[in-house]
Amino acid sequence: MRRESSESRHNHSRDELCDVAKELYAQALRTGRLARAEADAAPCLTELVLLRPTPDDADWLYPVPPSVALNQLIHPIEQEIQTRRQHAIALADAFEPFMAMSPRESSTGSAITVLEGLGAINATLDQVISACTEELLTIQPGSGRRPDTLEQALRRMEPLLDRGVRMRTLYQHTARHHPATLAYVERVAPYGLELRTLEEIIDRLIIVDRKVAFVPARSDRQVALELRHEGLVQYLVGVFDQFWLHAVPWDEEVPSYTPSVDGIGGVQRSIAKLLVEGHVDEAIARRLGMNVRTCRAHIAKLAAALGSGSRAQLGYLIAQSGILEQDQDEPRDD
Repeated sequence: MRRESSESRHNHSRDELCDVAKELYAQALRTGRLARAEADAAPCLTELVLLRPTPDDADWLYPVPPSVALNQLIHPIEQEIQTRRQHAIALADAFEPFMAMSPRESSTGSAITVLEGLGAINATLDQVISACTEELLTIQPGSGRRPDTLEQALRRMEPLLDRGVRMRTLYQHTARHHPATLAYVERVAPYGLELRTLEEIIDRLIIVDRKVAFVPARSDRQVALELRHEGLVQYLVGVFDQFWLHAVPWDEEVPSYTPSVDGIGGVQRSIAKLLVEGHVDEAIARRLGMNVRTCRAHIAKLAAALGSGSRAQLGYLIAQSGILEQDQDEPRDD
């Protein structure tokens, strides 16, 4: 829809007569003139050229006949309409040769759709999820989502819960400490939403009825891909199922996040592993679903526990401490 320009908005308001102007114009028509001081109360009278001065009498203004004034106001509008009509005809003529042609369909044209902008992404999600009849799979990375985002998710999911659609959602362990996410889970879990968490997961993923998948196409999440290719969607379902198999149910404790006897907990050990691999703070925070400040606080605790005075020394002490071997020795319940 074309937006109205500031100039056209100005013209629109200028073409309207207020109640004061109507009364003064009627008075001028009845008496044949109007004092300039009175006309100052309604500037639109002179803007619309409904009153005119005379050279020999500066204190009075004289009314322009209504038929003349109306014609003066309508004429530019009719000209604009005519110009736009001609422009529409020109556009129709320009497109006429193409109307008999149909776009050639590509093999991926209907299988992959690019969605640009949050408005288009959310509108498509609403449409597809509202038609879900069997299963909704979701991966939500990070430490938790904003309350307004969770409310939007709840609005989408409530009708599905009422219809008995099975819903499984994967979060990262850090989401267990996010107040808005905890409140959201408390509201939806009793209705059958299954939730599990992992330390590291892939980027956001939504799969509807194992037929349609949505993945982000840019880091700022302003562009997403709608996937309907059967092979691609089934592959992503397999990825989700593998993550789900190794994830910890929401109502169970996360063993690796309880402090160990030496004072170094599972979070610090996970960070230590990524530090040794050479990842920077920002990358570690992103992979573990926490903000950079929290990540650096854990690194500081790790350094204090190992007695490290520098980042270079920390890497050496991690390797010498054997804390990474503890993770390998811990049994995993798959």
